[in-house]
Amino acid sequence: MTPAITAARRARITFAVHEYEHDANARSFGLEAAEKLGLDPARVFKTLIVALDGGGLAVGIVPSSAQLDMKQVARALGAKKAAMAPREAAERATGYVMGGISPLGQKKRLPTALDETALDYPTIYVSGGRRGLDLELAPADLVALTGAVSAALATR
Repeated sequence: MTPAITAARRARITFAVHEYEHDANARSFGLEAAEKLGLDPARVFKTLIVALDGGGLAVGIVPSSAQLDMKQVARALGAKKAAMAPREAAERATGYVMGGISPLGQKKRLPTALDETALDYPTIYVSGGRRGLDLELAPADLVALTGAVSAALATR
C-alpha cells in the first residue's frame, strides 16, 4: 500500500493497480512502464516536480513520450519561469523517490498542471507511488483529486 493508493481509496474513485518488474537500469521510468504494461506511451503520464520563479514547487504531468515545456508549465501555474526541481527537494516535498513520484498522496499538496492530452483518454496511467507500480484512473478523477489545471504542457 502506498499513500497514492490510500488517497485513491479514500476518495472512492474507480482505479486499477498495475505492477511490473522494475529494471534498475531503465533510462526512462515512464517509457519503461508503458513497455512493460504493453501500453501506448502517450497514455502513461510522468509526474515531474518543478521549481517556480517564486521559490515554490509544483507538479507537471505529461505523457511519458513527451518532454515538459517549462514555459508552458510556468504559464499554466501563473509563474514567469519554471525549472526542474532538485531531486532532493522533489523527494522531500512529495515523500516519494524519483521514478516513483505519484501525483496522488504527496506529503504536501503542490500546485498541479496536467497536459491536456490526458483528457483524450477514458483512463490514463500515473505512478502509484513506487517504481514498478502504476495506477490507472480517469483523468477527470486525477484533476479532481489534485486540483490540477489542464493545459498544453508537452513538447514532442
